[in-house]
Amino acid sequence: MNTSPLSLPCRSEKPRREGLTVVIDNGIPFSAFEDAIASAAFGIDLVKFGWGTALVTPRLEDKMDCLDRYGIGYLFGGTLFEKFVAQDLAEDYFKLCRLHRCRYVEVSDGTIHLSSASKAKLIARAAEEFVVLSEVGYKDAERSAALTGEQWVSFVEQDLAAGASFIVTEARESGRSGICDANGVPRFDVVEEIIGSVPDCRRLVFEAPTKELQTFFVTRVGSDVNLANVAPNDVIALETLRLGLRSDTLVHFELERQQEQRIEIGA
Repeated sequence: MNTSPLSLPCRSEKPRREGLTVVIDNGIPFSAFEDAIASAAFGIDLVKFGWGTALVTPRLEDKMDCLDRYGIGYLFGGTLFEKFVAQDLAEDYFKLCRLHRCRYVEVSDGTIHLSSASKAKLIARAAEEFVVLSEVGYKDAERSAALTGEQWVSFVEQDLAAGASFIVTEARESGRSGICDANGVPRFDVVEEIIGSVPDCRRLVFEAPTKELQTFFVTRVGSDVNLANVAPNDVIALETLRLGLRSDTLVHFELERQQEQRIEIGA
């Protein structure tokens, strides 16, 4: 909420349909988790309990109760979903999500091999009772690097057609796989093909755990780009990137503002 005289980029307020920030919890202690959520709840839309940490996190229910108090949704990591699927226990996974009052489910095949038909069937099943975030891309860097932009687009379109509400582009917690190369640099050609193929970018969620990736997606898509795998202590810093209050995005948004002013006065 801007209470200063500054002209800042438009930023959606909660509950948001765009500009989502999905925080990843890697199993931090409850006191640290509670403090991080309380300090930045205004900027957090979802929390993902990363990979399979939900099964071994002490005080998991306390964390969920904390999120409920602030009206923040939560889900389990896609790797846990894949573990259940690998053992033919998909229905047990959905039962686990119901037990923990999850309203969101991540469907992924970043580690295991699933046919497009099998993944579509799982998405459709999950969508019967959950909001589905379907992850596209692989965790293995070489496997992901072999995917062409056309293949990425095909996977995105298939998952949307199957019933996914959002498509998450893989980048891992390191930001060095999936839609990025091994050095953490976005695959610009792939990003452009994906953005160009989806009529509504509000349905795209880009994993961006690093400041460099966050800056790239904010400047490329806009302040209200959906970003995931954000560390709990990075939420407020990300908000400054979204609003042009950090050097990394300040000039970009000032140039946009000046251009808008010139258009308004017909210059």
